[in-house]
Amino acid sequence: MSEKGEGLGLGKITMFAIGATLASGAFSLSGDFAAGGAYPLAVLIGWAISGVGMFTLTLCFFRLSVVKPELTSGLYSYAKYGFGEYIGFNSAWGFWLSALLGNISFITLFFASLGNFFPVFGSGSNGISVILGSVMVWLFGVLVLRGVNEAIAINTVVVIAKVIPIGVMIAAIILAGAFDWDIFTSNMTGGAGSLPLMAQIKSTVYTTVWVFIGIEGAVVISGRAKSTATAGKATVLSFLFLFVLYVLISILSMGVMTTEQLASLGNPPMAGVLEYVVGPWGAALVNIGVIISVGGALFTYTILCVDSIYAPALQQCFPESFTRQNKKGAPVGGVIITTVVTQLFLIIIYFNSATYQLCYTLSTSAIMVPYALSAFYCLKITTAGEGMEDSGKFRRFLIWLYTIAGSLYGVWMLYAGSLTNLLISALLYAPGTFLYIKARRELGEKIFPATVDRVAFVILILMALISLALFISGDISL
Repeated sequence: MSEKGEGLGLGKITMFAIGATLASGAFSLSGDFAAGGAYPLAVLIGWAISGVGMFTLTLCFFRLSVVKPELTSGLYSYAKYGFGEYIGFNSAWGFWLSALLGNISFITLFFASLGNFFPVFGSGSNGISVILGSVMVWLFGVLVLRGVNEAIAINTVVVIAKVIPIGVMIAAIILAGAFDWDIFTSNMTGGAGSLPLMAQIKSTVYTTVWVFIGIEGAVVISGRAKSTATAGKATVLSFLFLFVLYVLISILSMGVMTTEQLASLGNPPMAGVLEYVVGPWGAALVNIGVIISVGGALFTYTILCVDSIYAPALQQCFPESFTRQNKKGAPVGGVIITTVVTQLFLIIIYFNSATYQLCYTLSTSAIMVPYALSAFYCLKITTAGEGMEDSGKFRRFLIWLYTIAGSLYGVWMLYAGSLTNLLISALLYAPGTFLYIKARRELGEKIFPATVDRVAFVILILMALISLALFISGDISL
């Protein structure tokens, strides 16, 4: 699946990273913060942590793309060369799972938004929603089979369609003078019975990480870019654009409605905010925006899913069957497994009546470990002095600063995400081991070549078994 010509430029790669990141989360930010028990002060602190953390993590991706340009498989390569074969496989598997579960969450919100116009779709996880969602999944799979690079070019148009309704929402609140400083500051930390401030801050982590999933998309497809440096620059530019956008949405919403009002809004919460400001037509505009945005995100994430399993497969991480291409150069194996497993998850959410928020929580849980491993690998090469040979003292200081900060943010994500969700993630990770073993046998290689691989396997299986036992006992549930 090689890139023809000179490769994709900065504009297209940046648009792809924005398109892979900007999706449903932008339309549910403030409502989800409030529903999780976070008041304005906690939200602001959460954004400060996320802003510094995600930016430094983005800089880690940028540094890795420059210092290790040969590692074109992104999160998989970083984990593999940093910590071993089995850990590398799980990083690839986790990234793929996250993108796939992201698609599931988009489908539920897509039909929940349609449900605001056509009640037959309900909350987005009923029978008709799952059937039509399945049709969409298979259609996008067919589209990707027609050629991934052509699909990336179409993505630019989709990104523009996403940004317009969000821009209208921001402008409407500002021009209507709907932002009220007194509402924003009236109850910054909550009253009696609210969560402690630290618990409120921790509750923001899934939402703040969720809205940035995909920011590494430029690195994931760096093999298609004109250069790895181009992919790195695109990652940084897309982050800065999105962070400003997200903080604006959050602050403006919290100045229009109280935390209690925001917490009571249905999906998508932004529709309720704009309806409060300008009336029913505002809610209709946001719902249309969600439909466009989420539809585009489904398309973009299908590409990400396919690339995130195909690129590691080329490096023999997955079974050889995942590397097969059609005449258009599209990976047939990657498209088929992505589409089939997505279909299975759609059936599962139907029988569990899963919500959009639950689906994106699972998606976020799956990506946290690969993100943290990437930051830790960046710290590892920095400690070894790689890529710093010609750097002055100030540049070395900056590299150390953002590398350590990115690694600490990786630890924060795992800590704030809670042990329960880590256990559930282990249950999602464990089945991938069968594919890992199959790939290793195809190579005729030792299944677990190093002690660290064996230790990681034992820990993962133990966590999965504990999670399964807790599910059976009813102590935890989806």
